[in-house]
Amino acid sequence: MKKQFNRMKQLANQTVGRSSLQKHSLCWERLPRRMETVRMVSHNAHKKLVSCLQGHKKLPLTGLSQAMLDGGSQLGDESMIAKMMEVCGEAENKLAYEQSQHEVQLERDILDPLNQLAEVDIPNILKQRKQLAKLVLDYDSARARYLQATKAILTATNNQAMAAKADSLKEEMDEAHNKVEICKDQLAADMYSFSSKEGEYARYYVMLLEAQADYHRRSLVSIESLLPTIRSQQDTWTEKPAFGTALEEHLKRSSREIALPIEACVMMLLETGMKEEGLFRIAAGASKLKKLKAALDCSTSQLEEFYSDPHAVAGALKSYLRELPEPLMSFQMYDEWIQASNISDPDKRLQALWVACDNLPKANKANLRYLVKFLAKLAQESEVNKMTPSNIAIVLGPNLLWAKTEGSLAEMAAATSVHVVAIIEPIIQHADWFFPDVDFNVSGMFAMPTAPTHQLSYPGTPEPEPATIDRRRPGSMGALEGESPRKDRYPSHPRLHRQDSRSTAVSALYVTVHLHHKRLCSHLRMIPLPQCFVFQLSFCVC
Repeated sequence: MKKQFNRMKQLANQTVGRSSLQKHSLCWERLPRRMETVRMVSHNAHKKLVSCLQGHKKLPLTGLSQAMLDGGSQLGDESMIAKMMEVCGEAENKLAYEQSQHEVQLERDILDPLNQLAEVDIPNILKQRKQLAKLVLDYDSARARYLQATKAILTATNNQAMAAKADSLKEEMDEAHNKVEICKDQLAADMYSFSSKEGEYARYYVMLLEAQADYHRRSLVSIESLLPTIRSQQDTWTEKPAFGTALEEHLKRSSREIALPIEACVMMLLETGMKEEGLFRIAAGASKLKKLKAALDCSTSQLEEFYSDPHAVAGALKSYLRELPEPLMSFQMYDEWIQASNISDPDKRLQALWVACDNLPKANKANLRYLVKFLAKLAQESEVNKMTPSNIAIVLGPNLLWAKTEGSLAEMAAATSVHVVAIIEPIIQHADWFFPDVDFNVSGMFAMPTAPTHQLSYPGTPEPEPATIDRRRPGSMGALEGESPRKDRYPSHPRLHRQDSRSTAVSALYVTVHLHHKRLCSHLRMIPLPQCFVFQLSFCVC
C-alpha cells in the first residue's frame, strides 16, 4: 500500500522523473516535438499525394482511349473523324500506360517510404520515449524505497531483516536503472539515426518532382512520335475547306488544275446565269450563299439546287476570290500590275499587261485565264445582263488584286480600286488575245452547256482591221529587221481611251460614295445598304 502511494505521488508531481530527464540532454524535449511535427506533415503529404493518384481504379485516360477507339470503329474508315479518333485513341492508351507506370513508381519510391516514416518510424521513437519516461518513474520509485530502507536500518531493532530488505530493494533499483539505461541508449540511437537521415527523408520530395518530370517527358515523347502520322493523314485527306485556303495548297490537295469553287461556279453560271441582269452586282440571299459555300467546301458535285439562283453562285465565286490568303493576281506581281496600269499608251499598256500575266505563277495564271475567259463570255451578253467589261471590272476587280500592306479603307480604295479597273477591263476586252481558248469543263464533273459560239464583240468596240488580226505577243517572236517593237503589233482601239477615263471616273466615284455611305451608317447606327445600290448610284451619276 505504501509502495502504491509513493508511486501516485511521483506521478502527481513528476519531480523525480523530470529531474532525471534533465540530466541527459536538452534534445530529449526539443527533438521529440520536431519529430511529431515531421510525422504530421509527412502524413498530410502522403494523404494528398494518394488523392492525386488513381490507385487500382480504372484510369480516366483508359476510358477516353476506349471511347475514341469505339467511336472510330462506328464511324467507319471513310470518315476523317474516325481516322483521327483511332490514332488519338491509341495515343491516349499509351498515355494511360505511362500514367499507370508513373503511379506504380510513385507508390514504390515515395508513398511507401513516407508512410513508413509517418506511421511506423516516428511513432515508434515517440512510443519508446514514453516507455523511457515510465522506466524512469519506476527507477525513481525503486530508488526512493531503497533510500527509505537504508534510513530505517539505523533505527530498526531487527537489523538483519531490514538489511535483507534493503539489499532486495537495491537489486530492484539496479535492475530499473539498467532498464532505463538500455531504453535511453536505444532512444538516443533512434533519434540520432533520425537526425542523420533527415536529408534522406527530404530526398523523397525531390524524387517526386524527378519522377513527375520523367513521366511527362516520356508522355511527350509518346505524343511527338504519333504527331507526324497524324499530320500526314491530315495532309492526305482531300476533303478540306476550299474557302480561305491558299490556291496552290487547294490544287495540290485536290489534284486539280482549276480550283473547284471557280470551276463549279463558272459551269453553273454558263448554264443558267449568262443572261441574268446585274450578275456579280446584285447581292444574293445570305442563307443560300452560306449553304452553297458549305457545299463547295465539301467538294460535292451535287449542286443542282443552286442552278436556279445565279446570284448566289456569283456571290460564292466572289467570296472565294476575296477569301484567298493571297489574291489571284498575286502579291508579288502587285507593283508590276500597277505600273502597267499607269502606262498612258493603250498599245504599250496591253503589252505590259500581257507580260504581267505571263509572269504569274503557274497555278495563278491558269485560274486567272479560266476566269477571264468566262468573264469575257459573260460580257458578250452585256446587252441583256448589263455587265460590260467595265462593270465587271468594277464589281469583281477588287476581289482579284489588292495591296499586301493594309491601311485604312480610304487609302486602300484610293490606291488600288482605280488601278484594278484599269487592269481588269482591258484584259476582259481582249481575252482572246491574252489567253487561248479554254475548256471550261476541265474536271469533267459538270455538263457543258450547248451554246452558239461567236466572236467577242462589245457595244461600241470597233472590229480590228484584218491586216492587224495576226499579232505577235511580247517576247514570243523576234522583231523583223527595221520593225519597231511596238508599232503595228497591236490594233488601235479608239474606245480604249474613252473607256479608260470613264472606268477610272466610275471607280473613283464608286469608292467615294461607298465610303461616305459606310461612315454615315456607322454614325447613325444603321444597317448599310447592299453594295449593289451604291454601285448603281455611282453608275447613274456617271
